[in-house]
Amino acid sequence: MDERTVVVDGSPVHVVQGGTGPAVLLLHGSGPGTTGSGAWAAAIEALGASWHLVAPDHAGFGRTPLPPGSRGGLRVWTEQAARLMDALGHRSYAVVGHSMGGAVALALAAARPEQVTHVVPVSTMGAPGAPLSPDLDALWGAPATEEGARDMLSRLLLDQSLVTEQAVAARTAAMRAGEAAFDTLFPPPRARWAEDLTLSEQTLAAVRAPVLLVHGAQDRVTPLPATLPLLDHLADVRLHVLGRCGHAPAVEHQHAFHRLLSNFLSQG
Repeated sequence: MDERTVVVDGSPVHVVQGGTGPAVLLLHGSGPGTTGSGAWAAAIEALGASWHLVAPDHAGFGRTPLPPGSRGGLRVWTEQAARLMDALGHRSYAVVGHSMGGAVALALAAARPEQVTHVVPVSTMGAPGAPLSPDLDALWGAPATEEGARDMLSRLLLDQSLVTEQAVAARTAAMRAGEAAFDTLFPPPRARWAEDLTLSEQTLAAVRAPVLLVHGAQDRVTPLPATLPLLDHLADVRLHVLGRCGHAPAVEHQHAFHRLLSNFLSQG
């Protein structure tokens, strides 16, 4: 993978890239300590023979600072993603987004219908009427400690055997590295930040690219029933539900998830 910093509207954006072929933008979620490389390194390795994959850190996460005067939010993350792809010279691209990144992916597809070819929201936020779940509230408020990291991973994953000491240590380190910026993003009361990431019916109606929703049946962070209204508002949409899966299909069902992506992105 190649790492670089791209200046977008005067603000640096940290990006990891890999592979060759049509461009695919990979957008991570909102958990403390989440980064583009942390969320998508396995996908870049698995899919790089067929696509050129671009995984930025959203503003306020990882090595991408918030622009001066900004506190993040759907508009900031969507505009930064769009202008990053402009800066990299990609005239058309698919977008895959996890959780918060799924809402950003849909908003980007609505804003740039002439550029976005496919959309894959994974365990996505953004559906009309979706409330802030207790687990997402706890996740956004998780302290940057070993106990906080362990609790967060236990909420993200159905398979608790994946909450290893190594995984907890890595997440703790990532949370501590990004603690100062993250503390400004989702302060309580947190329902307002879930509302900020909710997409209007008009925005969803503007999405013209085909959409593949991927969701875990046992997702506690963005429960499957709260996502189903998207099926009523998107023009070209299909849903794939993975059984025995929590909020992180790319982790709990890695090979199946990569096959889903490969098959869908290959369709014209």
